[in-house]
Amino acid sequence: MLTTAPRGTKDIMPSDVNAWRYLEETVRRICAQYGYKEIRTPVFEHTELFQRGIGDTTDVVEKEMYTFTDRGNRSITLRPENTASAVRAYVEHKLSKEEGLATKFYYIGSMFRYDRPQAGRLREFHQFGVEALGVPGPNVDAEIILLAVQVLKELGLKDLKLKINSVGCPNCRPRHREKLQEFFRPYFDELCKDCQSRFERNPLRLLDCKNPHCQELGVGAPSLEECLCDDCKAHFTGVKELLTAAGVAFEVDHNLVRGLDYYTKTAFEIQYAPLGAQSAVCGGGRYDGLVQEISGDEARPGIGFAMGMERVLLALEKQQLLPSFDETIDAYIVCPKKENFTLAFKTAIELRRAGFKVEYDFNGRSMKAQMKQANKFQAQQVLIFGEDEIARNAVTVRNMATSEQREIALNDIINFFNSL
Repeated sequence: MLTTAPRGTKDIMPSDVNAWRYLEETVRRICAQYGYKEIRTPVFEHTELFQRGIGDTTDVVEKEMYTFTDRGNRSITLRPENTASAVRAYVEHKLSKEEGLATKFYYIGSMFRYDRPQAGRLREFHQFGVEALGVPGPNVDAEIILLAVQVLKELGLKDLKLKINSVGCPNCRPRHREKLQEFFRPYFDELCKDCQSRFERNPLRLLDCKNPHCQELGVGAPSLEECLCDDCKAHFTGVKELLTAAGVAFEVDHNLVRGLDYYTKTAFEIQYAPLGAQSAVCGGGRYDGLVQEISGDEARPGIGFAMGMERVLLALEKQQLLPSFDETIDAYIVCPKKENFTLAFKTAIELRRAGFKVEYDFNGRSMKAQMKQANKFQAQQVLIFGEDEIARNAVTVRNMATSEQREIALNDIINFFNSL
């Protein structure tokens, strides 16, 4: 019998859930400030959606997707990212027909990639992300980046580095493609197998290789900046001007291309260096051709990002930024005699219905064992249903912080707790 979770997955235990809820609540609050509304897409989609949306030449599609054939002989894939799903929903529900209006989504959920498990990245991992569709100008690019920066800063993270780049568009990429192939051709035999495969299909990905030798070979490679068309140059200049106006520091990194094929124009990444080699906590960019690629309809502009929640939580732990969480309960009911349990149970239910957090012992153990359990639950008050007190239609209330005790009438318990 299997008694462990599959490799690359992790149980989020009750002791950890408060940190996740804190992060999620921060995300939801800031997204509301920016006018983004939550979307929840299926955990699995038709495989073709990711093949067309993400791109056949990406590592995600080639190596990392969890794909299977269902009982209807359809190819189904657990979502490896959520942008393609959000765009599919945008098209399917005809939001793309609302001319001139921005559609702004955010999502929180599980993603799945068959990758080597490591700190902050599992095979089932969680992402928070946003997507803005229908707006072509640089102002929404800046807004998206500012939203990501605000989330991380409000969580208290420091030592963050924002990197931005322009990866061009279909008008200016062919020239850069030719220059890259000319640059890398003399070193073709030295490239790793992945880069040799990318050389013809997608040479821009040569700049994104994590192999140290390939990175050395790429030093001095032609940048996209020198090949950008006038429209892409103006767009990128606009993004930089708006970020500067907002007081957000950034670094232009001409080797930043991101790992998915759908990106156009703006690409960006936020890094937290103490996480080591996997330092990126957030990444995204513009994808003006994705709606057309998925739907076959006319093009609609779009931009978004995804933030790895495990990595953000790891960063918060490293900087000791997680707040302390109140796990106390209002009352623990101690009932030494089983004959009195029905009355104790009834009182617990009445307190819960009045909005208080209440626990009691299920097993009828000794008073000493029950008091010990009350301490473990961090109870603020203990209600002791002793025989003498019950004979007087009362209970003893003990303040666990001060050890002070008092007797109160059974019919006055709710009023007592309301007065605290």
